[in-house]
Amino acid sequence: MKYLFRLLFLFSLTISAQTENEIKITDSLTPKLENIKWISGNWKGEAFGGQTEENWSEPSGGSMMATFKLINDNQVSFYEIEIIREIENSLVLQLKHFDNDLKGWETKNETVDFPLIKITPTQVIFEGMSFEKVSDNEMNVYVDIKNDEGQIEIIKFNYKKS
Repeated sequence: MKYLFRLLFLFSLTISAQTENEIKITDSLTPKLENIKWISGNWKGEAFGGQTEENWSEPSGGSMMATFKLINDNQVSFYEIEIIREIENSLVLQLKHFDNDLKGWETKNETVDFPLIKITPTQVIFEGMSFEKVSDNEMNVYVDIKNDEGQIEIIKFNYKKS
């Protein structure tokens, strides 16, 4: 019964997220960094039972870059380095994960890549991760993460600009 409830809950989240995204993606913008510069800034929030911080640079040199860290019990759990770059008339989000001692999760030449699906005035939708502008000082980031049962869960990070 518990498994069935969890499955139904995840299914409803997926349907809800798809419907919400379908409604909001009608005003498509050109895939240029200039159209997503609202992501830049120092963002703080909570997720995974701890404090999160994500710092995005302004667009320059054909890319935007970010650092991410998760702090649990006053200790860093892990870091990420992220970039969004213009490639072949589109954008791609790439990232690498690191333990708290900067030992990489991915191999030396491997990145986790998220191809662009669509940009609107308030959303940047990549395959597996999306950014939503709530206001000039608040954004939500949605990440698809595989749970212990191998199913995809959508994790929401709510950030405030600091």
